[in-house]
Amino acid sequence: MYRRSTPGNRPPVNRPWQITPSKRTVSKRTALSALGGLVATVLLVTAHPVGAAPVAPSDRDGMSRAFTRAAAEFEVPRDLLVAVGYGETHLDGHRGEPSQANGYGVMHLVSNPTNRSLEKAAELTGEPSAELRADTAANIRGGAAVLRAYADGLGLDTAERGSIDEWYPVVARYGGASDVRTARLYADTVYTLLAQGIDADVAGGESVTVRPRAVEPERGAYAPTETDRRRAALSPDYPAAAWVPANAANYAAGRSASITSVVMHVTQGSYAGTISWFQNPASQVSSHYVVRSSDGAVTQMVRDSDTAYHARSANASSLGIEHEGFVADPSWFTDSMYRSSAALTKYLCDRYGIPKDRAHIVGHAEVPGNDHTDPGPNWNWNYFMQLVGGSTGGGGGNVQLGFPSYNTLRSGSTGPQVTAAQTLLNQQGHDAGTADGVFGTRTASAVSAFQNGRGLPADGVVGARTWTALLAAGTASVVREGSTGPVVERLQRALTAALGRTVSIDGQFGANTAQAVRDYQSGRGLTADGIAGPATWAALQAGR
Repeated sequence: MYRRSTPGNRPPVNRPWQITPSKRTVSKRTALSALGGLVATVLLVTAHPVGAAPVAPSDRDGMSRAFTRAAAEFEVPRDLLVAVGYGETHLDGHRGEPSQANGYGVMHLVSNPTNRSLEKAAELTGEPSAELRADTAANIRGGAAVLRAYADGLGLDTAERGSIDEWYPVVARYGGASDVRTARLYADTVYTLLAQGIDADVAGGESVTVRPRAVEPERGAYAPTETDRRRAALSPDYPAAAWVPANAANYAAGRSASITSVVMHVTQGSYAGTISWFQNPASQVSSHYVVRSSDGAVTQMVRDSDTAYHARSANASSLGIEHEGFVADPSWFTDSMYRSSAALTKYLCDRYGIPKDRAHIVGHAEVPGNDHTDPGPNWNWNYFMQLVGGSTGGGGGNVQLGFPSYNTLRSGSTGPQVTAAQTLLNQQGHDAGTADGVFGTRTASAVSAFQNGRGLPADGVVGARTWTALLAAGTASVVREGSTGPVVERLQRALTAALGRTVSIDGQFGANTAQAVRDYQSGRGLTADGIAGPATWAALQAGR
């Protein structure tokens, strides 16, 4: 099992599960636009009462079918159910092994002192807990049952359950976070996945897909307020990171030794789930930083000057960096994650005088007195250390992605822009082969596959629309004047392609970038507020 070592976990507390109905707060919709439609489900949960017989073993013969059956049984939109599972685990049950929060299976059904969704699923479905932990179809059914129970508790009626946009508060609650910001982060991830679409290869050679769709989530009580925006904080130690403090029970103030190393971890869970776990005083664990898989976003949770509980014997003298994902699943270790983590590591080494070598930048498994395997055999140390040694911290690494303008590329094209396109295609899971700067048949096929996935004409040619979608691909983090970092660079590159004019690619969201955003928004019929929010990102990612 891959579970975090702790300085002394508190004993579990058994609490009865309660669902308290509450009147939903209606708020203005927040748009996340992309192509797609609404999945309608047809069977009511009342047709399958609590304690109904489990699904027969003969029916447990495919993940996609399991999602469809569970969605119909509990009247949960099928694509939403898939997106929740993908956001949690990339649809990998990890052979029944628990996450660091003691969550199990594709749907990450949790059993810990503050989140008991596993026990709730057992109550609702009649499935034994052992079956929910180990059997994928049962686990998916349990996740659907819990989502439906939360929907009922929040007062969603039949018509509202038929709209995927109404489920936002339900998804936020499913994440188990007590902090509203973290719950919002969890739900935003799910709705971004719905907007972008999912095409996941799963065990048994099966593919589970969700087509991109237009989404306008009803955030309800989770809608950010002006006070929330004013309180949004950046990291006090690493300017490119957000700041969400861990619970004070999960780290020690101050240090008893100087900082001499950086320790690499893998979260064994999702980004939002890890942030929530470090905010939970029952966990007794933390790290200084958490890095997201999809786009390399970084959140700091413990000040560098304080002692996080992440590596036992090395706690006092090290900085800990957690990477979203699971040790055994290399799909989480994206190029964006490597580059962002390497930029952070380089920054910390330069700031604290830590040598940039494998004696001082180590994995959790290499720290004396630990029994962990992370970051594991799928972590590419050679590539990571190359980035640490040569990265300037700007997110570009050794492959140039930013240009004053983007040329139309087709079979026979060569040069650094072809290398950039190949790199971006590979990052998005479309096999363009080695990024060698030569546009051959393999690259053309990858371009066509990417275009199909974005609803673009699949001509295998990288023109302005395809460049825009490629350069914008990633999580739709909201950025505005004053924002900095790799996500701003990604926005500036996409705007350069979309507008056909040079937008300075410096990672600084200043007045010129804000004007470029307004120009883009005006030209696409969007609200021209100069803020790159979900609707603007979704339009860019659709190649508009």
